[in-house]
Amino acid sequence: RRRLVFDEFFYLQLGFLQRRQAQRKTQSSAVMAPIGKLFDQFHQLLPFELTGAQTRVINEILKDMESETPMNRLVQGDVGSGKTIVAVYAILAAIQSGYQAALMAPTEVLAEQHYRKLVNWFNLLHLPVELLTGSTKVSKRRKIHSQLETGELPLLVGTHALIQDPVNFHSLGLVVIDEQHRFGVKQRARLQQKGQSPHVLTLTATPIPRTLALTLHGDLDVSQIDELPPGRQKIQTTVLKGKERKHAYDLIRREVAQGRQAYMVLPLIEESNKLDLRSVIEEHKRLSESIFPEFKVGLLHGRMNSAEKDKSLSAFRDNKSQIIVSTTVIEVGVDVPNATVMMIENAERFGLSQLHQLRGRVGRGSDKSYCLLVSGSNTETARQRLGVLEQSQDGFFISEMDMRFRGPGEVLGKRQSGLADFALASLVEDQEVLNLARDAAEKIILQDEILENYPLMKVELEYRYQWLMDGTIMT
Repeated sequence: RRRLVFDEFFYLQLGFLQRRQAQRKTQSSAVMAPIGKLFDQFHQLLPFELTGAQTRVINEILKDMESETPMNRLVQGDVGSGKTIVAVYAILAAIQSGYQAALMAPTEVLAEQHYRKLVNWFNLLHLPVELLTGSTKVSKRRKIHSQLETGELPLLVGTHALIQDPVNFHSLGLVVIDEQHRFGVKQRARLQQKGQSPHVLTLTATPIPRTLALTLHGDLDVSQIDELPPGRQKIQTTVLKGKERKHAYDLIRREVAQGRQAYMVLPLIEESNKLDLRSVIEEHKRLSESIFPEFKVGLLHGRMNSAEKDKSLSAFRDNKSQIIVSTTVIEVGVDVPNATVMMIENAERFGLSQLHQLRGRVGRGSDKSYCLLVSGSNTETARQRLGVLEQSQDGFFISEMDMRFRGPGEVLGKRQSGLADFALASLVEDQEVLNLARDAAEKIILQDEILENYPLMKVELEYRYQWLMDGTIMT
């Protein structure tokens, strides 16, 4: 079995490494100058010190950008590890060198959040930033298109609207893609095609063990921000049964009475006959009228239009609503330091990594924070799974446990890089063999990139991974 598992891993790694070498030879990027006036100004404006891990990853990125070989780097970091600030240094390197940068996020909520942060920082540097999403008004859209084409606009933040045809950059030098597992490969490639082989930096807050990241993203370099900024505190996490829901309500009432705020997350929008899930809309009505009539309870879900979402989020940010009832649209990127309670209904229906992301919406200020996981299931498996979150706040460990419980395909997306095609190999159980296979593949590619001296190996590789050889990755 071990030999067959080795072969499965080996050929996938061989395909990735061969494609990566080919891309490096055929494409060349603009060389960026990482040190200069903008860097110095920005560094002085930062109200906090960078962590050692952030500094290390920034240096890895800047070294890539000094080369003519296009950067293709994935930055993994746990919730709250400070990935955005790392991306800002890459963006500044591009702008300082006379190029434009684009940051693409998977949802309007997350794009808006990035835009708010970047505007605050870039205003101080007198650099314009614009936001482009599906709901940007036509007149504003035309203005943005014009400024991009002339090069007046150095940085554009947006959703998939960035990859639609009329968006033409004057000189796109850097593409930053946030939460990259949420985009199809074709979407990512279309944004890259907006420039002449721009450098590409991808960010994810769903961290997985490094060896696994190299397997899934074999044609990327991988950096890890494995250190949280000082002051990030542990979030007290408790699993409750449905009948103990009153304890959660009491805690929320106590926190809100002291001026703080709470999230209440539910899995579905409308009543479902198949699953006993509380509908967000019905639950919002019940909570605001019967449970918390003394507080303002907001509502947020994916089927609201952009203006409604903005209004609801702004009210919560400004503490005009103290509690927000939401679906998982708040999973990534929403930053309200005054929120101290995250209550999740039917927690057993979410993946552990997703629950960890949701938990990361609290604990962003100086107050003690709580995560309450209300389970609708009494099974031993549900208890064990949710128990992982009570025990650990380490995103890398949590995602590994998530894969043990649900399998890598569920956690990472059904057809991540051909993973569904493994007959025997297990990404969770066989990581030692995976390391050996990658080392062996690297040695062979370094000696003989086109496998001239390994004709049988070449035939086997083409047979197993023709889609990789064609340069198209399954998603």
